[in-house]
Amino acid sequence: MSSAGKQFREAVKSAQPLQVVGVINAYFAVMAEKVGFQALYLSGAGVANASLGLPDLGMSELEDVLTDAQRIVRATSLPLLVDIDTGWDNITQTIQVFEAAGVAAVQIEDQIAAKRCGHRPNKVLVRTQEMVERVKEAVAARKQDDFVIMARTDAVAVEGMDAAIARAQAYVDAGADMIFAEALTDLSQYRTFKDQLSVPILANMTEFGKTQLFHKQDLYQAGADIVLYPLSTFRSASAAVLSVLESIHTRGDQNAILDLMQTRESLYDFLNYEKLEQDLDKTLKHERQG
Repeated sequence: MSSAGKQFREAVKSAQPLQVVGVINAYFAVMAEKVGFQALYLSGAGVANASLGLPDLGMSELEDVLTDAQRIVRATSLPLLVDIDTGWDNITQTIQVFEAAGVAAVQIEDQIAAKRCGHRPNKVLVRTQEMVERVKEAVAARKQDDFVIMARTDAVAVEGMDAAIARAQAYVDAGADMIFAEALTDLSQYRTFKDQLSVPILANMTEFGKTQLFHKQDLYQAGADIVLYPLSTFRSASAAVLSVLESIHTRGDQNAILDLMQTRESLYDFLNYEKLEQDLDKTLKHERQG
């Protein structure tokens, strides 16, 4: 079995609910693991925004997301859920490369390829059958059964609850292991998804969107098995960086904004710097003596 997929599935079962935090790079992943999170998320918007400097409009490619995913997987022991948008041009290839990279799970959605953020207007969905075919292709492509195929539906905001539930059920029937219910506006909607479906449900707690930022226990009681914070770390880091840039540019030094910065000591602690430096010194000493 794929240990990452199994680890993710077990975490979903045991955490009640599983909090999954989005990270945009390997260092944020290291920090999240040491804080105590049990699973990580790589957002397509995070890759587009942070790695490419682009909006989340379906402009990033498979290789862009894969590069960031590989770095995160190498840096942490936590299972990683990756946003693969609509699967790009070749869903089979997409599934296989991410599974081979050690990713635990992928999320594929039912928008058209020129997708939009799930909390923006003017989303356009593919027909249910087209998304069903995406899910079937993804399931058929995986090498190990425990690699998680999560289907996201944006239908609540576009077609309403009844249509969204019907779509989600069709995706589960096609083999989806979990459902990402996007842009819900009321706790009762999560309960409806949970009552109608036989798989774990993910609640997306992205900031400044359509969904109120509910507490994790309220979400769990309403039926959500997974609570996702996709861009919380990126947004907070970006706000801090902007403050630092503006202060240095205006004042000419960093003294007024040192409290916004992580100290060198804290950075080294997260990266296990001193031990690795000692190991390097031992290696160099051995080489010189040899």
